[in-house]
Amino acid sequence: MSAEQSTPRQTTPGQIPPDMKAFNRKLIEEFRANRGQLSGKMAGRTLMLLTTTGAKSGKERTVVLGFGKDGDRYVVIASGNGAPTHPAWYQNLQARPTATVEVGPEKLKVRARTAGPQERDGLKRLVPYIEQQQTLTTREIPIVVLERAAG
Repeated sequence: MSAEQSTPRQTTPGQIPPDMKAFNRKLIEEFRANRGQLSGKMAGRTLMLLTTTGAKSGKERTVVLGFGKDGDRYVVIASGNGAPTHPAWYQNLQARPTATVEVGPEKLKVRARTAGPQERDGLKRLVPYIEQQQTLTTREIPIVVLERAAG
């Protein structure tokens, strides 16, 4: 079913919208139009747009993510809402670790890396919802550190 054919439904907090692609498209449009400010049920949320380059397609792909901040670094989790496999954006970053992050009105180039075992516990405090997301899957959810790229 295409986005045009789907009927929007109300969602409760924490519920995944029935057409996630359409939901994200609208969120991305609003985010960019309002310099990171969102309305409705998303008002007040601190989100980022992460644009990666497709590992296979070579096309740019943008996703909406929650994040934590550690100094100049951004920290995100590759949860995919507890999916059994890593999300496509994470696979893209493994193939091509340079990406673009948009937070509020700021847009910057970043280099991504997966946090090592020694870092995980310290970074979990920045993304406390990782514990709840981890209960949804048997794979270890990667913690991704996004650092400003040189140049």
